[in-house]
Amino acid sequence: MSDHISFRLDGSEVSVRNDGRSLLEVLREDLGIRSAKDGCSPQGQCGCCTVWVDEKPRVACVTPAARVAGRSVTTVEAVPDADRWAEAFCAAGASQCGFCTPGIIVRLAALRPEQRNVAAVDRALRAHLCRCTGWQTMH
Repeated sequence: MSDHISFRLDGSEVSVRNDGRSLLEVLREDLGIRSAKDGCSPQGQCGCCTVWVDEKPRVACVTPAARVAGRSVTTVEAVPDADRWAEAFCAAGASQCGFCTPGIIVRLAALRPEQRNVAAVDRALRAHLCRCTGWQTMH
């Protein structure tokens, strides 16, 4: 086992200690990424820590950091059109405290344009729990 893990984070190569931590722990503690939130770790049920791994949404709190070695990790900071998703949330009154919003935006932005319909968005939102709604799913 190597003592370091290298991967691409938001387009830049990074290297961190390989000490058995989760991707969420590495992102927050070593790399200063605060947009991926810790809402329920290590359960992986709330979706607040959702990031892309090779452009697919993954819950970072249950993903071993070693699993992303050599792969690409994208946080909301580098998600294309993240600002447009955030503006749409605000315009629709869909964002309250904002704690879970980065993870939701990451998951929704992973939908291909032809998938962006009410049913697909509803399905995607089922992977997220909102504290403001009393931990109800977002759909």
